[in-house]
Amino acid sequence: MDDFISIAVPIVTLFIGLPWLILHYITRWKQAPTLTGEDEKLLDEMHFTARRLEERLQTIERIVAADNPDFRPSAPDAADREIDFSRRN
Repeated sequence: MDDFISIAVPIVTLFIGLPWLILHYITRWKQAPTLTGEDEKLLDEMHFTARRLEERLQTIERIVAADNPDFRPSAPDAADREIDFSRRN
């Protein structure tokens, strides 16, 4: 009887437990919310606004630097920090 249990438990675990666990999490993954078209539009608008604000900040820093030679901008140019947001997963 002990030999049967020592063989049956791994077989049941392998052929019933493992597929059940995998299918359970696949189902959960498919039910997870995704980005809607409205969400993507909002993200695009926020990205556009952030770029405009960055350009305004650079303009202000250039004006202040022209008036005050000792002024140091708080961060490097935006070209150095450019991130490609056009690539989506």
